[in-house]
Amino acid sequence: MAGAIVLVVARPATSAIPPLVIRAQPRAGWDRALWGLATLALIGVGTFRAAGWLFALCLVTATLTFALAIGGGRSMRAVVTTYLMSAGAILRSAPWLVRGLARMRRGERNGTAPIRIAATAAVSVALLGVFGLLFASADEKFANVLGALLPDINVESVFRWVFVSAVAAPVLSGAAYLRVAPPRLADLDRTEGRKVSRLEWAVPLGLLTLLFAAFVTVQLTVLFGGDRHVRATTGLTYADYARGGFWQLCIVTGLTLVVLAGAARWAPREAAGDRIALRAVLGALTLLTLVIVASALIRMQVYVDTYGLTRMRLLVACCEVWFGVILLLVLLAGIRIRAPWLPRAAIAAGVLALIGLAVANPDLRIAENQLDRPANRIDAGYLATLSPDAVPAVAGMAGAGDRSCILYLISLDMGEDGWREWNLGRSQARELIGDNPRPINPDQCLSTRYRY
Repeated sequence: MAGAIVLVVARPATSAIPPLVIRAQPRAGWDRALWGLATLALIGVGTFRAAGWLFALCLVTATLTFALAIGGGRSMRAVVTTYLMSAGAILRSAPWLVRGLARMRRGERNGTAPIRIAATAAVSVALLGVFGLLFASADEKFANVLGALLPDINVESVFRWVFVSAVAAPVLSGAAYLRVAPPRLADLDRTEGRKVSRLEWAVPLGLLTLLFAAFVTVQLTVLFGGDRHVRATTGLTYADYARGGFWQLCIVTGLTLVVLAGAARWAPREAAGDRIALRAVLGALTLLTLVIVASALIRMQVYVDTYGLTRMRLLVACCEVWFGVILLLVLLAGIRIRAPWLPRAAIAAGVLALIGLAVANPDLRIAENQLDRPANRIDAGYLATLSPDAVPAVAGMAGAGDRSCILYLISLDMGEDGWREWNLGRSQARELIGDNPRPINPDQCLSTRYRY
C-alpha cells in the first residue's frame, strides 16, 4: 500500500520540484547500479540464512548501500551526507506528497481525478473477491491454494501490516523524493579542508610514527610469538595472550584510519616536497599499522585454536581483515596522492566482506570448527545457541545424545514458515532434524550442560 501511494503521488508531485534542482540530479552510473544490486543482495541474505545476527548486520549495511544507490557521492563528506540525508528526505517528502495530492485533486494530470483511481481499485477488489470466493467454493484444491496465498486476517496480522505500512510509507516517500530532487553532492566532492603548513602536520604525525615504531620493536616477540611465546612465559595463558592488548590494538587501528583521513584532507600536496613528506610519513605509519593488524589477527588465531570459534571472534577477525584492506588501499592511494575513489572503495570492501561472510554461512563454519575439536572440549551449550544454519554440521556429530539434544534445542526456536517467511536454512534444518531421532528425555536437554 505504501509503495502504491508513492507511485501514484510521485509523478504529479514532480512538477512541484524547482526546475533548477531537477537539472542538478546526477546521472545514474554503473557504480550506483552496483550499489543497488548490493542492497538487494544484502536484503536477500534473510531468505537463505537463518542466522538473525547476520541478517541484522546485512540490513543495517543495506541502508548505507541504498543511500549510495539513491544519492551517489564520491568523497567522504558526500558519502556521510548521503547517508544522513535520508531522515531529512523523509521529512521534506511530506509537503511534497501533499502538493502532489493537491494537484491530483484538481485533476490536472490527463483529467484523472482521485475518485476515478479509487473507483478503479474498488471495482477490481470487488471482482476478484466475488469470483475468487465462487471458485474457492467450487474446488477444494483451489481453495487451499487461495488460502495459502492470502494472509491470515486476525488482530496480530492487522497490527503487523499497519506497522509495516507506517514504516514503509515514509521510507519509500523519502526515497522517491531523493530520486526526483537529490542534493548537489558534486559540490561536496570538490571541496577540501583548509591546508596547514608542512611543519604543522609532519611533526605530530612524525612523532606518532616513531611511537608506533618503538612499540612494534619492543613488542616484536610478543606480537608474533604466538604459541611459542605463551609456552615460554610463566603464568601466561592463551586467553591472556589473545585478550591482552587486543582491544587496544583494534582501537589503535581505527584511530589511525581517522588520523590518515585527516592528514589526507589538511596536508598540502602542491609542492614536490609536500608530496614526498606526505608519502614518507603516512606510508610508514600505514605500514606499521599493518603490522599491528597482523599481530591482532595472530592473537585471535591462537585464541580460536585454543578455545574454538565463536560469532564474536569471527566478526572481530573479519573487522581486522577489513582494516587491513583499507590500509592497503591507503598505500595504493599514496601513489598519486589524490584518491577520490578511496571512501567508496573502503565501503565496497566492507560490503563484499559481509556478503562473502553470508555466502560462507558463518554459523555452519562455527559449528564445524567446534566439532573438529576433541570431544571433551566441544562446547555443547554454545552449539545449542546457533541458528538452524548450523544443523548440517550438528547432524553429523558422533555422540548421539549430544546430537539429539542440540538439534532439539535448535528446533525450539524454529517454528513453522509460511510462503512469505520461507527460509532456505530453516527448510534444510527441518529435513535433517526430522531424519534424526528425538531425545528420549527432552527435559534432560535443558540441563546445565546445554546452557551457554
